[in-house]
Formats: sequence, structure tokens, C-alpha cells
Amino acid sequence: MVNIGNMCSLAALARGCRPAAGADKPCCLCWCCCCSCSWAKCLAVRGSEGGPGKKPPAGPQEPLLNEGDAPPTLEEIQSWGQSFDRLMRSAAGRKVFRDFLRGEYSEENIMFWLACEELKRETDPDAVEEKARFIYEDYISILSPKEVSLDSRVREVVNRNMVEPTPHTFDEAQLQIYTLMHRDSYPRFVNSPLYKALARLSSAEGGAGGAGGAGSAAAAGATAPASAAVSPQ
Repeated sequence: MVNIGNMCSLAALARGCRPAAGADKPCCLCWCCCCSCSWAKCLAVRGSEGGPGKKPPAGPQEPLLNEGDAPPTLEEIQSWGQSFDRLMRSAAGRKVFRDFLRGEYSEENIMFWLACEELKRETDPDAVEEKARFIYEDYISILSPKEVSLDSRVREVVNRNMVEPTPHTFDEAQLQIYTLMHRDSYPRFVNSPLYKALARLSSAEGGAGGAGGAGSAAAAGATAPASAAVSPQ
């Protein structure tokens, strides 16, 4: 398993940031260690990578790791640059990717995908209908500021399905957004300063632990991500 304490310190140096004044130790729940254990505070540092004038949006932010979650292993971090499917199957990977999309002002794509995943786990018919209505209003309606980009055919399918919502009402729309993130956002993610810092760190840790080959694979994935079967599951 990756030494998270070392990871934070190295990632902080890679980003050019330093521990905040008064911080007793590096944060073990974020990648930049510019502050105490608050993922939201770290957004200010990571948001600056998007370019001058870019700021993270206001409001509550999701922590990278929830209480009780195991930190990502070295192999898991490396796999994020090798396959979009592996990234989306990793809870920590999804949170890092969501933070990247927030900086690109396209966070609604992964939020819609996650909402669809939650809907598919719902079994109560009344809850299904309520959640489906919320998803439609938040991400499908042309009046919503968080509207996702869907073609006319998929929109027609969603509109027909909304007559009697089911846990699979948005399956085609979810797959289209998954494909959009895979083809459009993912290549930029694996070449972003955020992921490159993690990939370099993983390679350094792997080399020290005799896993340099795996680190090289991650570096290769960051340059040319491997194609993966597109699946919203």
C-alpha cells in the first residue's frame, strides 16, 4: 500500500505548495498537503492549475476519503491512467476525477452518472419516481444550469421513459455521458498536473519498493490511455 504520508509530502513539493502555518502534520486525506485535513481547502491549490483566474466553485466539497475508507493502493492509482473503466470503478478515483471536472466546469457529467448509479440501486417504486424526477429536472431539463449534453434521439428515449420511471430510465443517457467523459475529459485528466503528480509519485514509490515496471505502465497510460469497454456499471 502507498505510504500516504510520504505521498502527501511529495505531491506537495511537486505542486510547489507548502504546509500551512500552524499545521502539525501533512494532510492524509488529500493530495496537496497545503493545509490541514480538509479536501475543500485543497481545492484552492488544485484549482489554480487550471489557469489564471480559475477558482473552484463555492459550496460544500466531497472529501477524497470518507471515514473508514482505505486509501488507494499504488496499483490502483496507476490503473487510473491505464483505463477509464478502472478509474470510474475506484471510489477515490471518481472523486479525483470529479475534482478535475469541476475545474473544467463540467462536473455535471459525473454527477449525473453517479445519480443514475444511485437510482439503479433503488427498489422502492415511490423513491424511484421521486429520484427520477429530480435527475430529470437537474440534468436533462433544458432549463437547468446543470443540463448534460445529449443528442435528440436519447432525449426522446428519456422523455418516453419518464412516463413510467424505472431504475433504468436513464440508462442510454448515462451511457452517452460516460462515453463523452471517456473520449473528451479522460485524456485531459491523465495529462493534467494533478494526475501527473500522482503518477510520478506512484512511480517513485514503486521504484523504491521494486515495482518500477508498474510505474512505467502508469506513465505510459498518462500519455496514451488504453481503450476500455465503455460501461456505466
